[in-house]
Amino acid sequence: MKVLGISGSPRSDATTAKLVREVLGAVECETEFISLAGKRIGSCIACLGCVETNICVLNDDMKALRQKIVDADAYVIGAANYYSTLNALAHCFLERFYQFRHREGKAVAGKLGVAVGVGGSTGDAVVQSIRTFFEYNQIECVGEVTAQGPACCFTCGYGETCKVGAIHNFFGPGTKITPEITPDLSKQPEKIEEAHVLGRNLSDRLKRFAAAT
Repeated sequence: MKVLGISGSPRSDATTAKLVREVLGAVECETEFISLAGKRIGSCIACLGCVETNICVLNDDMKALRQKIVDADAYVIGAANYYSTLNALAHCFLERFYQFRHREGKAVAGKLGVAVGVGGSTGDAVVQSIRTFFEYNQIECVGEVTAQGPACCFTCGYGETCKVGAIHNFFGPGTKITPEITPDLSKQPEKIEEAHVLGRNLSDRLKRFAAAT
């Protein structure tokens, strides 16, 4: 049994990646973690070039990930909340699962998934979107976990004075950015424990599946 963890955030080692790793860390089988940060993955262009073979014909970094997706028995997929939906890179990655769906394709159908969402306020919209992608691809979602990460306003340089940014909206005008108010996964032990519980639950499901086969 193998679990593939994907951080769809364009930031390579931010909260999304950390939370995905927390889930993987509690999984009791082989795991692999991949960050999509820096990868070139475009959206599905509806060319239908994958209909006959269930293999996408677009030539970008998704091509190298395809076999890893097929070989995995379960997925832990995380994304960041951008404009109350999952970020574009993660969305493009999940759109490209279309290649697996033709003519009752079984490359991912019947496998298990965990949805991970991170946002400046909440990751709820993100996990709902990931759940929808799972449903379309007949991947059973065994659970979800969300956490709060620092909005870009914490590091852009203008967060304390910008009247339309997260600092002003979340904390009020005149707020100074300090380590105490900056969201960090280490300050959310209950979310880390939720991630560990999900990892253990995923392991149990995979063990039962292996025993049955």
